[in-house]
Amino acid sequence: MIRLLAIVPSIPDRSPGQRYRLEQWEPHLRKLGVEIRFEPFESPELNALLYQPGQIARKIGLIAESFAQRVRLLKSIREYDVVYIFREAAVLGPAILERRIPHLGVPIVFDFDDAIFVRYISPSNGLLSLLKCAGKTRTLCRIATRVMAGNRYLADYAARVNPNVTIVPTTIDTDKYTLEPRQTAGSQPVLGWTGSYSTVQHLDALKDLLRKMAKKENFRLRVIGLADYRIDGVQTEAIAWRSASEVDDLRPVDIGIMPLPDNRWTRGKCACKALQYMGLGIPTVCSPVGANTEIIRDGVNGFLADDEDQWVEKLTLLLRSPELRNRIGLAGRATVESGFSALVQAPRVYEILCGVMASGLRRECGPLNKS
Repeated sequence: MIRLLAIVPSIPDRSPGQRYRLEQWEPHLRKLGVEIRFEPFESPELNALLYQPGQIARKIGLIAESFAQRVRLLKSIREYDVVYIFREAAVLGPAILERRIPHLGVPIVFDFDDAIFVRYISPSNGLLSLLKCAGKTRTLCRIATRVMAGNRYLADYAARVNPNVTIVPTTIDTDKYTLEPRQTAGSQPVLGWTGSYSTVQHLDALKDLLRKMAKKENFRLRVIGLADYRIDGVQTEAIAWRSASEVDDLRPVDIGIMPLPDNRWTRGKCACKALQYMGLGIPTVCSPVGANTEIIRDGVNGFLADDEDQWVEKLTLLLRSPELRNRIGLAGRATVESGFSALVQAPRVYEILCGVMASGLRRECGPLNKS
């Protein structure tokens, strides 16, 4: 039995990184003997408010309350064998709380899936973003017994201060993301994108391209995450994101798109959108940025598009060929099953926890059943 305290930013079933990492691995880890207590920084009220524009004073008050709760949590740290920290213990400020944990005699596993060491100004929290203290990521990498990084770029950063770094990719629950027969004959192909207010700027970068394509090609655009999204000249259907229907909302998509600019922040991206599409057998076109380049083999299990001409060329190929969509989609699904599923990666996380627990001189960890 491993007693794991999971210090996470968000309440359950909200944060994409949290949902597609530890929350997804938890059922598998529980079967292996890991008892997890999730301790989110955000209260339900703070979660509902934090990513909305304005109300800075109320946000600061709720953050102060959550910080006080974190301080109280330190009193129970010694009840656990390992402390897992996803991204940070508090959404603002330096690593004050995190520094205390090693002094209490409990090893830390630090997990991150974004380039949170890069200063990023949130569209909804510009002023509060200035208090994020991006430099604390380096501190967390240094004090952790083991670092789990979502891709090579993040792992290289962590390895500057800690040799004990393991790449653990973002994963897909292949029991939920299943292949189903697709109706393609005579139907209008659907381009799909899923995201949020903070990432829609990446989709916006394709607006002119999609307008041009709409004059020549027959397709409609499905946007998940922003119910009021529109592009003039492009047939668009937009729906709000809902956890309960997330998979079903993606199923009508025939081609998934993931455009990204190439900068220090986006190089830390772990291809969650691409993996979602691929898990459903949806052929994917992505910018060659971040983990996309580690996962996508251009023309084999997806497509990489580096400029407007490549985006037009590869989208057009897929729009005009149901057979190509099917072949690329099945190859993408096979990629997810072989290396990017929770079923494959959760046992690796268990081995990491066992090693960390042993190094912390805590109770001995049971063997992993390989059957």
